[in-house]
Amino acid sequence: MSEEYERTTVTSEPARTVEVRRGGSSAGWWAAALVAIIAIAAVLFMFSNSRPTDDELQAAREQGIAEANLANSATSAQQAAAVAAQAAQDAATGAARATESAASAAARESQQAAAAAADTAADVVTTEPEPPQ
Repeated sequence: MSEEYERTTVTSEPARTVEVRRGGSSAGWWAAALVAIIAIAAVLFMFSNSRPTDDELQAAREQGIAEANLANSATSAQQAAAVAAQAAQDAATGAARATESAASAAARESQQAAAAAADTAADVVTTEPEPPQ
């Protein structure tokens, strides 16, 4: 009968010693307490000085009104510029149409004058002179 064995290697590890210190300096606790006191003082300072005066409120209102007026003026200026640009384009279109209409009318009148001149010339050529007496 054969038996199966598992091969393992055992190594010895060096022993470690952990030392826990109890007691010592309390400087860390003093530093934490000092930071906490400073933080509490800062919070109290911020809350005690957070109420604005009447003059500060009035100045803020006036500044808000001035900024709103400036924004409204800028918007109005942009709208006026857009209207002016559209009016200029409409005027240019109207001028072009008027020029085209005038040119068409002049061409028609020239054609009519040429036709009248041609008719007159044809009448002159076809008219027989009167016999002499």
